[in-house]
Amino acid sequence: MLTMGKTIAEKIISRHCGREVEAGELVITRVDFAIAQDGTAPLAIQRFQEMGKEKIFAPDKVAFFIDHSAPPPSKDIASLQKLMRDFAREKGINFYDIGSGVCHVVTVEEGWVSPGDLVVGADSHTCTYGALNAFATGVGSTDLAAVMASGCIWLRVPESIKVYLKGKLSHGVYAKDVILYLAGKITSRGATYKSIEFEGEVIENLSMESRFTISNMAMEMGAKTGIMKVDKKTANWIKGRVKKEIKPVNPDPDAVYSKVFEFDISHLSPQIARPHTVDNVCPVEEVEGIPIQQAFLGTCTNGRLEDLRIAASILSKRKVHPEVRFIIAPASRRIYLEALREGIISCLVDAGAAIVTPGCGCCVGTHNGIPADGENVISTANRNFKGRMGNPDAFIYLASPATVAASAVEGKITDPRRYLK
Repeated sequence: MLTMGKTIAEKIISRHCGREVEAGELVITRVDFAIAQDGTAPLAIQRFQEMGKEKIFAPDKVAFFIDHSAPPPSKDIASLQKLMRDFAREKGINFYDIGSGVCHVVTVEEGWVSPGDLVVGADSHTCTYGALNAFATGVGSTDLAAVMASGCIWLRVPESIKVYLKGKLSHGVYAKDVILYLAGKITSRGATYKSIEFEGEVIENLSMESRFTISNMAMEMGAKTGIMKVDKKTANWIKGRVKKEIKPVNPDPDAVYSKVFEFDISHLSPQIARPHTVDNVCPVEEVEGIPIQQAFLGTCTNGRLEDLRIAASILSKRKVHPEVRFIIAPASRRIYLEALREGIISCLVDAGAAIVTPGCGCCVGTHNGIPADGENVISTANRNFKGRMGNPDAFIYLASPATVAASAVEGKITDPRRYLK
């Protein structure tokens, strides 16, 4: 029987099933690592207990994170976080408490993910780890409970989409602008339950931090995951972090894709996602001058060290506009400490920014900067639907760290290129 070549997703899932699989099949597959955060872990714990289970399949392959409401803004949330601590201590699983940072940033910093892995998380942006050549995807709390009990997950093997990016990023254009542009072109439902393979010279020239930004927002096009191949940058980044043998996975030359997109982004300008959908994207020139009342830099999309550096380069010897609240959440404790050592934090604070606990910050809308009715917010987050930041009557614009920082200085949506050397 003639067999067709396989995509990265098909190969990784085949490896974890112990047999050859192809797109469309329903399978039960082994999991290498599983995570949950304080918005999803309490329900996963409840479901685990309802299953009558006592033991975690492999405590060293599960991690809980407190990042969404860190510190807790109410006694009810504090009680749920205590439940997580007690459960993690009892079962011996990895636990990252308040101040550790965003789960998706800390997971890769800690070396829990390596090329060829299959990782699930009770958080939709688990797809971030695809930048490390892993099949990483979000699941519900009940499925996560089943994974904790069995070490396995059921899923349908996704079809794959190839996105080839050619050209060279222009001055003042970053990975966030690229992924916003792709969201506008492919749309928020254009890759539903697909695995996106990102490749091309644009990806090759990006830092690992920027690659995480791209994979992180694959979910915003409906994708199951967003995967990249391993190159020297990947290998160098994981060196010293990942302890096990690395087994990169590449697609076969004759792999079958449901769609293939090719984009030349050589002339791309900074991009903005307008309220209230992530695919409502336009060049910054079309919305420049719209007044803002709040700016936010952080999240699993853009709270990394290179993002803070970009903001500091713009805010150096400048001040945040007096009518703007500029909130910054370093994505992890490690990033926060390095930013302190480099003088980035003092630069940002001196300019008038407010630094909050490493974690999700005001992205999720539980605390740490809920906007008022009618206010405009420019954010480096990955979502801008109504109510995302805790108020359905506010308006969220998504942009790169450079655009957010420049806008914070001027008090209105601003093209960052005039601020960059």
